[in-house]
Parts: sequence; C-alpha cells; structure tokens
Amino acid sequence: MSLNAPNPNALPAGRTIGHSVMGAGRTDLVRIGQPELVRRAVMERTRSRLLIAAGGFALLFGAVAARLADATLISPAEPKRLAAMVRQNTPPAEHLPGRAAITDRNGELLAVTLPITALYANPSEITDPAGVARRLVRVLPQLDEERVAARLTGERQFAYLARALTPREQQSVNSLGIPGLYFEEAERRIYPQGRAAAHILGGVDVDGNGTAGVERYFDERLRLRRGEDLRLSLDVRVQLALRDAVQQAITDYNGIGGAGILMDVQSAEVIGMVSLPDFDLAEPARVEAVTPGADEQGHNPRFNRATVGVYEPGSTFKLLTASMALELGTVNIWGGYDASRPIRYGRFTINDYRGKNRWLALPEILAYSSNLASAHMAAAVGPQRHREFMVRMGMGSRIGIELPETAVPLIPRANAWRDINTLTIGFGHGISVTPLHVITGVTAVANGGMLRQPTLMAQPPGTVAEGTRVISEGTSATMRRLMRLVVTDGSGRSADVPGYFVGGKTGTAEKTGPGGRYIRNKRIAAFVGAFPMQAPRYALYVMVDEPKPNARSHGFATAGWVAAPAAGEIVRRVAPILGLAPETDRIAEIQAGLAIAMQPGRPRAAPPTRAAGAPGRAEPRPALLREASIAPR
Repeated sequence: MSLNAPNPNALPAGRTIGHSVMGAGRTDLVRIGQPELVRRAVMERTRSRLLIAAGGFALLFGAVAARLADATLISPAEPKRLAAMVRQNTPPAEHLPGRAAITDRNGELLAVTLPITALYANPSEITDPAGVARRLVRVLPQLDEERVAARLTGERQFAYLARALTPREQQSVNSLGIPGLYFEEAERRIYPQGRAAAHILGGVDVDGNGTAGVERYFDERLRLRRGEDLRLSLDVRVQLALRDAVQQAITDYNGIGGAGILMDVQSAEVIGMVSLPDFDLAEPARVEAVTPGADEQGHNPRFNRATVGVYEPGSTFKLLTASMALELGTVNIWGGYDASRPIRYGRFTINDYRGKNRWLALPEILAYSSNLASAHMAAAVGPQRHREFMVRMGMGSRIGIELPETAVPLIPRANAWRDINTLTIGFGHGISVTPLHVITGVTAVANGGMLRQPTLMAQPPGTVAEGTRVISEGTSATMRRLMRLVVTDGSGRSADVPGYFVGGKTGTAEKTGPGGRYIRNKRIAAFVGAFPMQAPRYALYVMVDEPKPNARSHGFATAGWVAAPAAGEIVRRVAPILGLAPETDRIAEIQAGLAIAMQPGRPRAAPPTRAAGAPGRAEPRPALLREASIAPR
C-alpha cells in the first residue's frame, strides 16, 4: 500500500460536516452545502407557522369550550324569544310595563315589581303531552300534572305553564331539553310587608292589573309613572301595632273580626287602617275560601270592614247628638233630659241598660251613656234639623277616600225620616255607617269643628287640610272636655293612658238580621276618640265584631270591656312611634283644664233650659235598644 494513497474512511476533500477531536488541541470542521441550508430554513419556517396555527386553534377551541360550559353548566342557554315567536308565528301575551313602587310615609316598601322568568309552551310542537307533563312535574312539583297535560294538548300555539320560575327551576326545565318549551321575561308584584295594609293595597292580577285597593284606584298612575313611587300616608309601624291590638281583642273575646283606624285630625291622613280577618298579599292564592252560605262580612278575609262594612254605630253616635244639640242651642252644658221612664212609640220601647232612672245633665248623659236622654236630646232638635246635621257630618253619602271599596250609609230618606228615626238615631240605632264615617265625624268634633275628607296620600309635615265647618270652635272645645270625662269617669276608663289624655266614647250595638230584627248576643263593640284632648293630634277607632263574654269580663262583652282596653293599648304603643311624649309632669295641670263636673252649675243670669226631672248619677254602661228599629234600610 502506498503511503500517499487516500484513506477510504476519510471525508471528501473540501467538505466539513461537523467536528471531532483528533487529538489534544485539534478540531476538524464539517462543512454544509447551500442546498442543505435552504432546506433547513424552510423547515424552520414551516415549524413556526404550525406552532402559530396550533396556538390559534387552541385559543379558538378553548373559547368555544368556555362558552359551552357557561351555556350548559353555569348559565343555561335560553331560546331567543323572538326566534321562538317567529317559529310559532304568534305573538306572546303582552305584559304591562313595570308598575311604580308603593311606600309608606317613611319610604318603607309596601309593593314593588321585580323581574321574573315565565315558562310557556307551543303545544303544536309537543308530541307527547302526558310524558312532557310528567317530566315537568318532577322538576316543578308545584304544577298539576293533569292540568299541564291538558294545556299541552291541542292545536294552539301558546300556553303558559308557570308564571314565575326561580333560576334553579329555570335551569332544571332547560336541562330537560324538551322541544316546544320556552322562557320569557316577565314581572311579578311583590309585597314585602305581607299582611300589613293588605286591604289598602288590594293587589294585582297575573297580568299586573290592579284588582282592589290603591293598586286599582291608582292603576293608571302606577303603570305610566314607573319611576315615581306612590307614597301613602300609612306608617307601617302603626299598622302593625294597630293590627296586633285589634287581633288581641278579637282573640280575647272570641270575635269573628274587627277593625281599627288611626287618623291625623288636621291633615286628615289615615296613618293606620286594618280590617280583620285579613290575608297575606305575599301569598294571595292561600286566602281561605268563604264558607258557602256564610255571611260575607263575617267570613271573607278580603272584606274591608273599615270602609265597606256598615254597622249601627251605637253609643258612639251620642257624640254627634250632643254636638248637634250644643251647636243648635237646644241644650247647654248644665242642661239635661229626663231618663226616668221608658219611651214608648207604638209597639216599640226605648230603655236604658242599667239606667239611673232620673234626670241627667249633659255630662252625665255621655258618661253614663243614656239612651233615653240621648233620644230626648235628638227629639228636641226635630227630625228635619236632625237629618240635615247628620248629612252635614257626612253620614248621608260615601266617604271620598282613595279606595274603590267604600260603602254608602244606610240612612232613612228625607221623606221617610220620622220621629222614631230621630229617637233611635239619637243614640246610634236605626242608621248604619262604616267605621270610616264614624271616625271622620268624630275627628271634626275634636279638631275644632272642621269636617275633612280622609286621605291615604302622604301630606307634607304640618299640613292642615281644607274642610267644611260643621260646628263652632266653642262647641268643639266643650265636646273635648265631655269626651275626656267619658274616659276618666265613664264607660271608657280602660282607654286611658297616663300622659296622653285620651278622650272618646264607647258604643255597643246589637247586630240586625233578616227583616231588620236585632239578634240577641250578636253585637258590635266599638270605641272612638282622640288624643291628647288638650290639643288633639290623632283620632282613633277600634271595633270588635261579635265579641263573646269571658271570665275576666264578668260575663260582659260590651265596648267598655272589649274595645276601650284595645284603644288604650294602641295609644300606648303608637304615640311614641308618632313622636308624642307623655305629659307626665303636667298631668294635674292639664287634667284641671279639661275637667268638667258631672252636673255643672248654671251660670248666673243664664236662662234655664233643663228638661223636667231631678239631678242625679247613673251607671256607666252602654245601653241597647232591644226592639227592632223601623227605620228604612
């Protein structure tokens, strides 16, 4: 072998493809040609493009996956209402725009509209109504399976299945994946206070239309002025206290119902008004049905005793009789009438219940609640003037308050008002009015003589509403002293609250049945008054329907035992709420200014106006006319 011959394992001359260590400090380089370099550059660019494309697809599929997870797990996707309507070729039921909220005088929410989701179906797309109904009831157990199946059957293209779904219920329905079921946005009226002011608020139907109460009276205003709250004169705190006290009286005396009203005597704002039994506006469907054949007033929770129920007012009307006689000058504070003998009119007899059987001065007539003396007092005025005064006091027409549910009093017609009507109406029988009529009239007696129309709309602080003068300020001042006397020395003692100087009058009247006959042992027990009597701010009415005697009342169920204590409890609870502090440090001074003697002395040079009889005292029990009145109804 030649020493210069090339090594067969050696690299080609002039080409370097790498390097190797041949020995210490020696490196051999491998050279790469231009074609190889171009090929490798193309491969690098391709690899970069593939990585960019892969990243893009990863982002795209990640976004799709996230959207699917949101639509199926986090927030289930809903079919578009418009697309559904296009497929069905029928418009959905129109919903009223959101109604304005209703608040009490302090801004507490009484009614508000909130968005909800409704479930409806296109029955023409449902192939198995019974199966769909069965599956729906599993996730919506409040539905009736047979009724749902019936609504899903037929050729119609729109049927509501549920008006208000929670988000969880909506997801459960959507997860069923049933073709032909759709969702739509709707609204629901919510009443956060439940039973508070139920009869005043009234309620709405499933389409948001007002059906009763202020919801109906202000229906258009609530729909068109969505962003402007309707602010009522009510104070929800007073509502609750009023309801609790009346309910307690009903429970204690096993009554069938009752009512309570608190009113500002200057602004005529109704601060509180309750009628019991009531109902929960938050769950109107649970209102118990009226017992077949039962008396509506006694058994229907939706019946508003305060504004629709008409009752004989009983002895509470003696305040109006006394005001009339003083105003017309037929009696004065030291005058009076004979109450020693029954009054007989044909086959009817008027008597006193535990009467004094003697002549009574005017303060005694009210304190002892004499029917006989009150009848004589009305007779002295005469039938024509008597009726004119009652009409002037608002007892002849419907009360104009912001409620559609108000009743017209049952009062004898002008051409039918006879002597017997004057005799019986003088002590509160033979005429039927609502509790709102009674408190409105007595408010005028206490506030200085101005008859003002009650309102449920909040007024600016310090408002003195316009009104009609029905008695003079002097007569009103005298009546305030007489009303206070009834509470301190008469049948209204249980209504007294230290420091608040309550004044008023109790009234017990037997209820009438078919034919106008009185029903023994079925009565209305009421108290009406105002406080504080030295400067009246509020008038109060409390009534219990058909109270029964109990052991604590010693067998009595008259207003002095039933309604007066409830009135005292209401004053005790609501007066501080309304910002009235008790005048405990001036009790003797204020009481002295309100005091009036049972038998006031006749001033010197004053002409005698006393009817025949002699002075004396009587038992402070409300009296009842046991025979039927013949007044037209």
